[in-house]
Amino acid sequence: MKKFLSLLLVMLLITGLFTGCEKNEKNTSEIEKSNSETVDNGNDDTSDNEPKEEVSKEPITFTMYSAEANANYDEFKSPVAQKIKELTGVTLEIENEIGTDPKQRLGIMAASGDYPDLVYAKGDLNLLKDAGGIVELDDLIEEHGSNIKKLFGDYLPRLKWSLDDPHIYYVGTYPVHEVSLKPAGAFWLQHAVVKELGYPEIKTLDDFGKAIKDYYAKNPKIDGQDTIPITILADGWRFLISVTNPAWAVTGGSDDGEWYVDPETYKAVRHHTREEEKEYFRWLNHMNNEGLLDPESFTQKYDQYKAKIASGRVLALTDAEWEISEGETALRQSGLEERMHGLYPIVLNESTECRVNQSPGYTGGWGVSITKSCKDPVRAIQFLDWMATEEAQILTHWGIEGEHWEYDSNGKRVFLPEIDEQRRNDTEFSKKTGIGNYAYPFPEWGNGIKDSTDNYVQPDSEIDDVIANYTDTEKEILAGYGVKTWMDLFPSPEKFTSKPWGATWMYNIDDPDLVEIDNKVRDDIGMRLIPKAILASPDKFDEIWDQYLKEMDEADLPKLTEAMNKLIQEKMELWQSK
Repeated sequence: MKKFLSLLLVMLLITGLFTGCEKNEKNTSEIEKSNSETVDNGNDDTSDNEPKEEVSKEPITFTMYSAEANANYDEFKSPVAQKIKELTGVTLEIENEIGTDPKQRLGIMAASGDYPDLVYAKGDLNLLKDAGGIVELDDLIEEHGSNIKKLFGDYLPRLKWSLDDPHIYYVGTYPVHEVSLKPAGAFWLQHAVVKELGYPEIKTLDDFGKAIKDYYAKNPKIDGQDTIPITILADGWRFLISVTNPAWAVTGGSDDGEWYVDPETYKAVRHHTREEEKEYFRWLNHMNNEGLLDPESFTQKYDQYKAKIASGRVLALTDAEWEISEGETALRQSGLEERMHGLYPIVLNESTECRVNQSPGYTGGWGVSITKSCKDPVRAIQFLDWMATEEAQILTHWGIEGEHWEYDSNGKRVFLPEIDEQRRNDTEFSKKTGIGNYAYPFPEWGNGIKDSTDNYVQPDSEIDDVIANYTDTEKEILAGYGVKTWMDLFPSPEKFTSKPWGATWMYNIDDPDLVEIDNKVRDDIGMRLIPKAILASPDKFDEIWDQYLKEMDEADLPKLTEAMNKLIQEKMELWQSK
């Protein structure tokens, strides 16, 4: 999955506080304890015995390539971007990925030797590293990265590349010290569906399918348009998010991308080779043959998919929140609250436990790198170090004091009313303000951290904040199920210990032969035969699925699996180093 994601995912990531073997890991049940945690003020982040480094604010422009698409990028013209420039002297010229395969752009860089100053390659940094295109950051962090070191703390070893090459080549992305306040998951059902059906039990795939079918039978059209019972998205790498990820979610897995790791043995298998997951794809086959699966599921582009969601006629989705958020915001903006969707902990059967909120701890694996072509590596690391300060974190998450936020009478940081309204309802909020555009993929404090003013550095870091973001319809739906938050419907994260291997979707695979196997199994075989099985007549499903398994074996999946299991063990060993 998320060798190619975003996520974006967003968000999306299933991170929490941390338990396990590391000294500072905690269980996600300790939310209250974690939420009282503070870090040093970013404006004075050196120790008592270490003088604060004087950093030049002379104007400098850094070029950057990001393998993440960002439709709301502000071209470094937003108020937040201009404030970053004022405080640091740095201007960023960011080229965000606009296609579906960032490997092509990265491959061109590696072949030509023509690099920007900075690069965020997501899961394909090995392409640049193997070509000698990025620099080791160990010494730069030691000399100029006091805030980076404080942010990552005991997690700094998780930024190291490998046992054979235990150096740091990127400054990690995704929040450090994150508390799960909103559930992760893949199964979304329109509020109007559960409301009209009288809040039925929605726990298993059968429950989910029945609700979709029953409502569709009564409502074949919505606002004069044909109702879409369920749609999925298979546009490029998004296939992994909407088509295959739900298979591990519904069968008791947690987010390891294309792998399932046994929590007892730490042994990995390609997740859709599991017999349990075959039954999920059989369910999709059944939904298709019942006429309930959108016939455009495997041909529609992302923009078409978002437009369908925004139209209010899609009853159910299998996707990540960050991938459907634009459509949901558009529904909210249009006053179509009942046509928005709620997230449910769907499992294959009653004996399966939903583990989508199991924390990986801090995963490492992806981040921003400095290339060999960087015009000033010291200024670059100083800028990345500044991004890890309190000052930068407040700016990138909240905006500018007086313009976007203020302190209320109790000393709590709050958005100005008009900004709060805008961020909930305006799909171009980030583009207009810059808020959120410079958090990911740069170093980021998690929502479990308070700053020097005893405020959370991220908005919506308390349960009351989360509830305040709900629409009236959401509150009504949740009350119908006897809970206050969507997380209340899911097993509590405290039930699960943090995964000592992190998350395999953020692992870097160096060996070109293994990368080729991985690409073939995923992009050629998987993206060809999984849709074929789903769209087949029921009597052909098993035959096509057997063909799928056979072709993966013939493509050397066992060799890749052996390498992944070795990598898991090496990661756990590496992360214990200091």
